[in-house]
Amino acid sequence: DTYNVPTDLSLAQLAAIRATADLPLDVYVEVPDDFGGFVRHYEIPDLVRVAAPVFVKFGLRNAPNIYPSGTHLEATAVALGRERVRRARIGQEMLMRYYPDAETTPPGATFPGLPVDADSKERA
Repeated sequence: DTYNVPTDLSLAQLAAIRATADLPLDVYVEVPDDFGGFVRHYEIPDLVRVAAPVFVKFGLRNAPNIYPSGTHLEATAVALGRERVRRARIGQEMLMRYYPDAETTPPGATFPGLPVDADSKERA
């Protein structure tokens, strides 16, 4: 289980949630226009400091809404996926630059409510 927080909460509000909840938080640092269009990349280090464990999520601002998607939108869907990966890498670099002591979740780690496959159990 995770808690997908509203996209416009302040760091203080996220810290208050963290103080009362043990669940990992899902926090968008870039939000599609139809969800508010927030861009919070520079807050990633502070976000991790106050809200960990946290899943930092990247929507795409200024991108077309392609859902429901199909083969007619395949090229666009692939391009948007690549851009999300590129921005996630930028976010990871910012985290390492401004909060080098931050720890990422190791491969194969499990959280309550997330499915575990046989390979993950062997690595844990």
